[in-house]
Amino acid sequence: MLRISGRLLTAGVCAVASTQALGAAQAGQGTPSTAQAASQVPTPVRVPGSSITVTAAKEPADPATLPVPVSAVPESLLKDAGITFVSDAGIFSPNTYFTEFTARKLSNPRIRGIGAGPANPGVVTYIDGVPQFNANTSSLDFVDIGQVEFVRGPQSTLFGRNALGGLINITSTRPSLTKWGGNVSVPFGSDKLFETRASVSGPLIENKLGASVGVVFSKRDGFTTNTLTGNDIDSREAFSAKGQLLWMPGHSWETRLIVSGERARDGDYALNDLAAVRATPFEVQRDFEGFTNRDLWSTAFTARHERGRFAFTSTTGVVQWKTVDETDLDYTPLPLSTRRNAEEATQFTQEVRLASAAGTPVKLSERLSLRWQAGALFFTQGLDQLAVNSIGPFVLSPLINFPVDQTTPDAELDDWGIGLFGQGTFVIASRLEATVGLRFDRENKEANLLTSFEPMIAPPVQVQDERDFSAVSPQFAVAFRVRPSTLIFGNVSRGYKAGGFNPVSVPGSEAYEEEHAWNVEGGIKTVKADGRFSASASVFAIDWDDLQLYLPIPGAPAQFYIGNLGSATSRGVEFEVAGRPYTGLDVFGAVGFTRARFADGTSSGGVDISDNKIPNTPGYTASFGVQVSRNAMSGRVFGRVDVASFGAFEYDETNTERQDDYTLTNLRAGWRGKMVTVEAWMRNAFDTEYVPLAFAFPNGQSGFLAEPGRPRTFGVSLGVGF
Repeated sequence: MLRISGRLLTAGVCAVASTQALGAAQAGQGTPSTAQAASQVPTPVRVPGSSITVTAAKEPADPATLPVPVSAVPESLLKDAGITFVSDAGIFSPNTYFTEFTARKLSNPRIRGIGAGPANPGVVTYIDGVPQFNANTSSLDFVDIGQVEFVRGPQSTLFGRNALGGLINITSTRPSLTKWGGNVSVPFGSDKLFETRASVSGPLIENKLGASVGVVFSKRDGFTTNTLTGNDIDSREAFSAKGQLLWMPGHSWETRLIVSGERARDGDYALNDLAAVRATPFEVQRDFEGFTNRDLWSTAFTARHERGRFAFTSTTGVVQWKTVDETDLDYTPLPLSTRRNAEEATQFTQEVRLASAAGTPVKLSERLSLRWQAGALFFTQGLDQLAVNSIGPFVLSPLINFPVDQTTPDAELDDWGIGLFGQGTFVIASRLEATVGLRFDRENKEANLLTSFEPMIAPPVQVQDERDFSAVSPQFAVAFRVRPSTLIFGNVSRGYKAGGFNPVSVPGSEAYEEEHAWNVEGGIKTVKADGRFSASASVFAIDWDDLQLYLPIPGAPAQFYIGNLGSATSRGVEFEVAGRPYTGLDVFGAVGFTRARFADGTSSGGVDISDNKIPNTPGYTASFGVQVSRNAMSGRVFGRVDVASFGAFEYDETNTERQDDYTLTNLRAGWRGKMVTVEAWMRNAFDTEYVPLAFAFPNGQSGFLAEPGRPRTFGVSLGVGF
């Protein structure tokens, strides 16, 4: 497989303002004044000059100027709401839903009905400018995270492969170049939760070289008990760290090195028969208790130079990860089968871009100017996977009275590709903007797949194949500023999800083709009352072909493959609103409705699924909340309520089983002084029972395996800052 050399390896409108001003964590932004912090609501819809900057279009921009729906969750809101994983931030983005297992490595986002399995996600995640091609590396405990952006709709023109449903853009907090500071917090709570979060940042050379270090240790018991042994099986424990260097040798140069890592040692999956999960949600019976381990290292190096009318940016990324998990494959008290799955991958990406410098567009005439950018991306990635299913005597056949190890799969997957893109925005009379963008991607994939038995009760099956994939992704957008604080926009874009190979699949489905989608949408963004009120609305229509779906393999418990099923459509609307009626009171809401259906003539496994609902797509998502704060005891007292509701959705493409609508409520309150913080919190305050994921399983009472959603948890957090 492809190897990366050692030299290369070293080489939200729905967001609510914090009770403190947002620090100068965004590129090119200063710290807002006290007056600004008191009057402005830092949400995705902002007037120029606001405290929120996003990179949803690669170059730093005010989200109010972008002709796409963007929900930005800044650092202040992450802290106010106690958010430490990207899936928890998803409630602030309408029509966004995460399918999460108890093991942190499996967290798959879905936007407007578009998503897929971990090996080929339908919503791409970027972390500090580096794409995460596998979902195993995108669900991380937040360490020094400055902002999370949810961009809905295809973003393939600028971001390439797997941005079919949208983009999740995560950026780290910038090291300070002016003064040293830091903080330590210790949350602890129910289920023996204990965490330590610490970070420090400051200048090594004032105004030129800054550094920061952040660490997180977290541990808790599991929620689910194995009634055969009395042990909890789905515990979590991890240590994460991040180090940064920010060097600004001159006013026109900036370089930034970010190195991060994680060592996670989680328990087993809490899977059980769906009927049993609904009856006794946190109990299983297992003769074997497994684990899920993940080790991850990533490096991002960015260099940016602005001179005259041009801005040059280079982003280099290396991501290495390894996972090992073992589980009871039959999920019963009987010693029938177990599974050990080991995966290891290395990913290298290099992107270079040239763009018009900020504030210096090309002047074409007195009333016409042009902002532009062009770039190229090169990447390689290699994946090794070895999964061994150990099957007990007489399970395969009454004639086989000895245990069998079925190696399924022993896979090597190698991939390299290149993307070329360009985009221009014509600005007419400072009110009308027309954007045209185009991208060409091409990649080559090789697969070496082996299925065998030990002892050899059947001949091995080997597949060696190589395929090329290519895609063209255009985008057209128009934005018209009706008033200085009101923008009307519309866009048409084509996105794609890469094709590839399945490490294991039903015969004949070793490879799958690309998935393509056209998205048409329009909307409005507005800010009123001197920034105290902001709102946005959009309507969209998506038509996609060669739909990829993550399908269970018949007769192979808890094993999946990606298959192309035909066509589908998704239609919907989205609303976001945030307001600050007066200083110390913030209110917000975000609502999305999605109608996602398979098209006529679509079938799965010989079953007609025409007009069936796309699985794991709630009919609606809604989040509402309020935060109240006031000065008290030489500090700030605050209380916060977040309510998130999800509409009913189907578990699979046959629409056999479903989850009814449910609502989760999170509470948080505390006191923040100049140096000391005391907070109390409660998640899922009303202990709502729900089953967020289930998939077809040939055995069991219901024919589905499922996991229960997180129960009520609570605790306190003590912090010290300087």
